[in-house]
Amino acid sequence: MEYLLDTDTCIDLLRGLRSVVSKLEKLSPEDCGISAITTFELFAGAAKARQPSNEIDKIERLVSVLEEISFDREAARQAGALRYRLDKAGTPLGPYDLLIAAHGLALDLTLVTANTVEFGRVAGLRIENWR
Repeated sequence: MEYLLDTDTCIDLLRGLRSVVSKLEKLSPEDCGISAITTFELFAGAAKARQPSNEIDKIERLVSVLEEISFDREAARQAGALRYRLDKAGTPLGPYDLLIAAHGLALDLTLVTANTVEFGRVAGLRIENWR
């Protein structure tokens, strides 16, 4: 596996954003994964939709073709250290972004996100924007 897809990238896929879909289609299915934290964020967003069941169905289809990665102890350790470093520097991340960044660090994966400003503050995290 090479890439961890951030929530905004998954939303781009769900909306059919051509640049993101095209990049994903050029890769093997085993090249991309999704954090369980991202799955949570997608379902939380679907719960607020006018027709949640339609959004949930779309999310289920997307997640079924990606490897969903559990947030494990190493990711938690990375998250704790990352939170300390960013808070100490006065540049905290939101809680879910922090967990996703730490997950990418723990797995040594490139995070695919359009949120390059926020995630760019995380030392050692490789990021790509497919938009």
